[in-house]
Amino acid sequence: MELTIEQRIKRAHVSMMKHPETAFYSGVMMMGETEVVDSERVTAYTDGVNKKYGRAFIEAICQDDADLRGLILHENLHIAFRHLLHSRDLFTKNRQLANMAADYVVNDVIMSINDKKFITLPKGGLYDPKYHNMNMREVYRLLEEEQQEQEKDKTSGQGEPQDGDGEEGGGQGQPSPGNGGKADPYQFDEHDISGGPGSAEEAQALEGQIDRAMREGALLAGRLGLKLPRQIQELLEPSVDWRKELAEFVSASCSGKDEFTWRKFNRRQLPNDLYLPSVEAETIGEVVVAIDTSGSIGQAQIDEFAAELASICSVVTPEAVRVLWWDTMVHGEQLFTPEKYDQIGSLLKPLGGGGTAVSCVSQHINKHQIKAECVIVFTDGYVEDKIKWDINVPTLWLVTANKSWTPPAGQKVVVEK
Repeated sequence: MELTIEQRIKRAHVSMMKHPETAFYSGVMMMGETEVVDSERVTAYTDGVNKKYGRAFIEAICQDDADLRGLILHENLHIAFRHLLHSRDLFTKNRQLANMAADYVVNDVIMSINDKKFITLPKGGLYDPKYHNMNMREVYRLLEEEQQEQEKDKTSGQGEPQDGDGEEGGGQGQPSPGNGGKADPYQFDEHDISGGPGSAEEAQALEGQIDRAMREGALLAGRLGLKLPRQIQELLEPSVDWRKELAEFVSASCSGKDEFTWRKFNRRQLPNDLYLPSVEAETIGEVVVAIDTSGSIGQAQIDEFAAELASICSVVTPEAVRVLWWDTMVHGEQLFTPEKYDQIGSLLKPLGGGGTAVSCVSQHINKHQIKAECVIVFTDGYVEDKIKWDINVPTLWLVTANKSWTPPAGQKVVVEK
């Protein structure tokens, strides 16, 4: 008796939960709802939680179970890597390039699986080994550069238009898949950004749900002896107490500024007939705090960070705390002096809310010749690839989302919710 598509998908889930190379994704596969849709317009897609598969689409490209497992893993990898959660700006900017970038990343993981008989990349899947171990933003940047070069060639009359040029969602034709043939007439899958979290708080809740699902899968994978891909290992790195790290960073950056002076004797030693120099504290400079307002950092996180910062500054007492609000540029700043440190949280007024380019922080500090003892950058970590960071003072990066991101200089601490 021939199995239905629903039965085939259920059987694929069970088999992948038992296989040592795919068991890790068990928790993510169990998230949300899995639905088979009869509309011929539906291929396969996820909204970041739920998965939908077109019946006709599966019948056309998933002739055997290995292909079906590849398709299912493809959708669940989008969830595991939080593509729709953290890269909505790219989908809004150029949906076609964002779709392609996300697909290249997850298909690279699928192609890295050793058991080719168990799981294969279905026909039409985008794959190119040059994108191995890259994240979605890195691949997107390369695709965007290629698209720009093609547009220049067309304008100058060099080269012929490529298949797919001029289609809605971007000007670049879809490259051939890794199997060497032309792309399948079906788009391999779709990405639904309309059903994602509506607020920063909802995004944080989803982030936590995905993280728990992946850690549960990691426990199962560990029992089966699975070696996790590098990208996944980075997502599961153990965290440290960011509050403690923040306090130690500010204290270390602003300490050691005292000097001895003979202008005053040490009063505590005078009764002992000891004439020793007293300690005179130098003025401690500014602490610069640059807060990312691109949209993924919620007010609750900012409030919690501000409370910790106020507590630390009341002890260390820097000359001032300068808060910079930035996304692709510094939209404004607020300067707090010691008498207002306890009010930092209530007086913060976020400005901005667009894209993300942290280089603007370095440019702003240098342009206005701000003399900082240290710099604290509070960001989701989803920033531009080529960062220009020309600041030669201690820098602490408090990262709320992109755990695998490496800052251009300084110390990184992941801020857990």
